[in-house]
Amino acid sequence: MPETIRLTVRRVRFHNRESGFTVADAVRDDSGEEITFVATCAAPDAGDPLAVTGEWRQDAKWGRQFAADSVVPAVPTSEDEIRTYLADGFVDGIGPRLAERLVDRFGADLFRILDEEPQRLREVRGIGPVTLQNIMRSWEKAREVRDLMVFLASFDIGGARAYRIHQQYGIRAVPLIRENPYRLARDIRGIGFATADSIARRLGHDLRSPFRVAAGVWQVIDEAREQGHCGIPLDEAATRAAKLLAVERELVDATIETLIADGVVIEEKAMLFEPWLYRAESRIAATLARLADEAPPWSDIEVEEAIQTAEEESGMVLDATQRSAVALALGAGAVAITGGPGVGKTTLVRALLAVFHAADLRVALAAPTGRAAKRLAESTGGVAGTIHRMLAMSPDTGHFLRNEENPLEADVVIIDECSMVDVPLLDAVLRALPPEAEIILVGDADQLPSIGPGQVLHDILRSGRVPSIRLTEIHRQAEGSHIVRNAHRINRGEAPRFGNDVADMFLFPAATPERAVRHVVELVTARIPRKFGFRPRDIQVLAPMRNGACGVNALNAALQEALNAPSGQAARVERPNGVVFCRGDKVMQTENNYDIEVFNGDIGVIAGIDMATKTFTVDFGGDLIVDYPFEAAGQLTLAYATTIHKSQGSEYEAVVIALLPQHSIMLRRNLLYTAVTRGRRLVVIAGDEDSIDKAVRTGRGGERWTRLGECLGGR
Repeated sequence: MPETIRLTVRRVRFHNRESGFTVADAVRDDSGEEITFVATCAAPDAGDPLAVTGEWRQDAKWGRQFAADSVVPAVPTSEDEIRTYLADGFVDGIGPRLAERLVDRFGADLFRILDEEPQRLREVRGIGPVTLQNIMRSWEKAREVRDLMVFLASFDIGGARAYRIHQQYGIRAVPLIRENPYRLARDIRGIGFATADSIARRLGHDLRSPFRVAAGVWQVIDEAREQGHCGIPLDEAATRAAKLLAVERELVDATIETLIADGVVIEEKAMLFEPWLYRAESRIAATLARLADEAPPWSDIEVEEAIQTAEEESGMVLDATQRSAVALALGAGAVAITGGPGVGKTTLVRALLAVFHAADLRVALAAPTGRAAKRLAESTGGVAGTIHRMLAMSPDTGHFLRNEENPLEADVVIIDECSMVDVPLLDAVLRALPPEAEIILVGDADQLPSIGPGQVLHDILRSGRVPSIRLTEIHRQAEGSHIVRNAHRINRGEAPRFGNDVADMFLFPAATPERAVRHVVELVTARIPRKFGFRPRDIQVLAPMRNGACGVNALNAALQEALNAPSGQAARVERPNGVVFCRGDKVMQTENNYDIEVFNGDIGVIAGIDMATKTFTVDFGGDLIVDYPFEAAGQLTLAYATTIHKSQGSEYEAVVIALLPQHSIMLRRNLLYTAVTRGRRLVVIAGDEDSIDKAVRTGRGGERWTRLGECLGGR
């Protein structure tokens, strides 16, 4: 059961400014016991009196500690507590001597005096008008912070959410929330419409209020964006909002009209858009159209001569389509190049690099993820990085430092794995592109679209506005690969082939999730290593979904138990969700961390755990070995298995794919195609043929509501 204890902070051992996660040592006021508490809160200072609510837990690594869900500044009540509190400098203008005189004069009633009769402080020697003003300003700020925490706690809001609310609104939070609780759903990550609606109800807000109806409309628009759309049909938005709010459609229609009139949302051709996303698509279309119509300054390079030089220097021979692609790239300021596996996209990029470098042009190579960027660098011999690093993303603000005012120092920008790039990211790249620079977009348009809003490569190619070319010739080194052949069969809507004559792609039938999980574990731990010689860590398991009996979470748990069981291992690191890491576990970074040069999607192995320093080490391969504090374990997840979407931009020596009827909602051609093309030398599907057939038959599906293609003049 949760309990509330009062304590005084002695030492803050760790505080993450971004997340608010805090580990601190403190002394209980009631017993004098020294304890450790963990919470998500604003950074406390040594000496802070706090009231914390939570539960005791026995941590395998840290021992007994108090896990606090709510942290509220505590108001001292006794004369001694008040004297100590003021003497420690918590109120500007009051030092130890003045604190002594104030307590001598007003006793335990001092804080009431500060709240209700502040002018009476002039009764104490040493307090003049200026000092009184400083004291009251500081006291008011401290009281407002305390009132905010108490106010939020009354709505069961603490921890990370309370911390983010305080960061967003400061001391103005309480009146702002009282006026319009629904602003929380727009402004605060982790607070959705349902939570804001619950607060509003408890505050007595009218369920038909303009604030609530507008918030419901925004919730529907936000949900569409989270599903990858850039907008939503007006009628669809109104219907969904009326259902969510349980109000009549006419009220929603009237609110939408007001939002449009006020410019809060943009309406175009019976579609609703968030203004920032609408403007991003418009900017992309305008920039690409301008570049497509302009020949770059180096368009006078003689194409055949350049190709011959590139072939001689690299030892490669370009096919006719690749040669056409080089000519295309030399003739326009924006070019899109697409094609499936084995058709020579990488060879083409290498040729383009040779041509541009021979002309003394500066080339920037980038990809959406760390793994994709690393693979791009290895396959082309060029220097490549993530798009975020190229744009110099600030870890503190999340903004890109490269933009119109501070453009990239490049003549040509080549973006690989462009199917993964969403509208906001491509908009940022184009805004940072120098006026006379060229952009070349390379990717496989038949793969899954980006996780974020839009389907930029698909829309660009479909519009026909940007010069583009599709590579189709399967090269000799890929001709013997049944993985490549089957990928192209899937892309044509044909079932992949398995059988004795297929040496690198297999099907292990499984009718139930339990059977599929057993197959996956057996394949990774025994059968594939024994037959093909791959280490288990080189085999990547993929699944369409994270949850479910055969989802990524269940597969990771089963594989960890089989390969590196936590039981019996003394050195362990626990993630906030309860997942345990041990030495030897395969893990993936889930967010970009520019301080340590590790990026979303990077996979490594836990090489060591130091219980004394409470740090663990992850070996990401090569020379990249990173030390993490235990508190940063939330940046990582187990990576024996990962979602197919998360695997985009990566290639693995061997891939095992779980595919079952339970994944039905996700089974589409581009999902299966993306999964199969992740395997370099071996692909095994653990599942049933009906699921494979359904994925192949379903086609691309999931068309997104976007306007980029239309803005480009597409059909």
